[in-house]
Amino acid sequence: MAKKKIAVLTGAGVSAESGISTFRDSDGLWDNYNVEDVATLDGWRRNPAMVLDFYNQRRRQLAQVKPNAAHYAIAELENDFDVQVITQNIDNLHERAGSTRIIHLHGELTKVRPENRYNERNGFSEDSVIDIGYGDIYLGDVSSDGVQLRPHIVWFGEAVPKIEKAIDVVEAADIMLIVGTSLQVYPAAGLYAYAKASTPIYIIDPKTVPVRDGRITHIKEVATKGMEIFMDTIEKRF
Repeated sequence: MAKKKIAVLTGAGVSAESGISTFRDSDGLWDNYNVEDVATLDGWRRNPAMVLDFYNQRRRQLAQVKPNAAHYAIAELENDFDVQVITQNIDNLHERAGSTRIIHLHGELTKVRPENRYNERNGFSEDSVIDIGYGDIYLGDVSSDGVQLRPHIVWFGEAVPKIEKAIDVVEAADIMLIVGTSLQVYPAAGLYAYAKASTPIYIIDPKTVPVRDGRITHIKEVATKGMEIFMDTIEKRF
């Protein structure tokens, strides 16, 4: 019998317990920067050196942290289900925990691409993406054809090229799991609406979720504790 399909949508809350600063934290790395300066194309054009330094710092931080129990639990789901992770996070903690099928909606911190490989209609070209691991990138670091490298991040105001693929995954899901996202950043926040009417939706987040849908079960816990509850729930139900 075919395994049931689980679409897992994750946000910053799933990595917070690993020590990754979240976008909305008042005491994290982001608190020292204006979002407009480090996460927009205009910010890149104004001061690319500052943007590169910001992501160099985040890459160094990523090298020092490890996946937490929530990441491992999500990876463990692959033992019994057909799992596809859709993440808003730019870290690689899902990969390091063992998840094998991951859609990074907002790009990947450990990768860069030439700054001219982007347009509003089609996004970026996958064949131009370069994996640099946890290394630094500076002004003057260029591609093979002499173009300045920029972070492989989908900044605010830029198209999200992989959103259509994510929609397809949600539409096909038998179960949807949402972990550690405020459901306030679009288009990812609207993905749950594409789930079939018969698809149960589980949301793990300690805060009140701003959506009303009869399919939703809200597990009001941090990611690690919430995943324990979810794993127990699906073991009994499925």
